[in-house]
Amino acid sequence: MLKMLSLLGVLAMIAALVGLYMIGSLISSQPLAIALQAGAILLMIYARVTFGRRSFHPVANPTTGGLVTSGPYHYIRHPIYAAACLFGWAGIAAHASVASVALGFVLLAGGLIRMFSEERLVAAMYPEYAEYAKRTKRMIPFVF
Repeated sequence: MLKMLSLLGVLAMIAALVGLYMIGSLISSQPLAIALQAGAILLMIYARVTFGRRSFHPVANPTTGGLVTSGPYHYIRHPIYAAACLFGWAGIAAHASVASVALGFVLLAGGLIRMFSEERLVAAMYPEYAEYAKRTKRMIPFVF
C-alpha cells in the first residue's frame, strides 16, 4: 500500500509540474523567481550527488548501503522533493492564477504523500531513522 501511495505521490508531482509548464506558469523571467529556481536546481543536484549511485525509483524503495545523513540530508530529510516544490512554487509566485495555485497544491500534496510513504518504508529498514527524523525537518530547515 505504501509503495502504491508513493507512486501516486510522484505521479502527482510530475503531473503538476507538467501542468504548470503547459499553462506557462513554471518558468519565469522575474529575477527573484529565477534565483529561487536556480537554487532549487542546485539543491536537487547536490542531493543527487550526495545520495550517490543509488537510483531513483518511481515507487519508494529503500536501498541498501546505509542511511544518508550528509550533505543537504544533514538539514532536511527530503531535499529532492523540497527542490521540486521550490522550483514549482517560485514559478507559481511569478505567474499566480487560480490554475497555477491549484497545480501548486497538487505538487505539494504529491510531495507530502511521497514523503510520508517513503519515511515509513525507510524507518522499517533503518531503525536509526527515528533518531535522524528527530533532528532534521522534512523540507524546510528548522521549520517543517
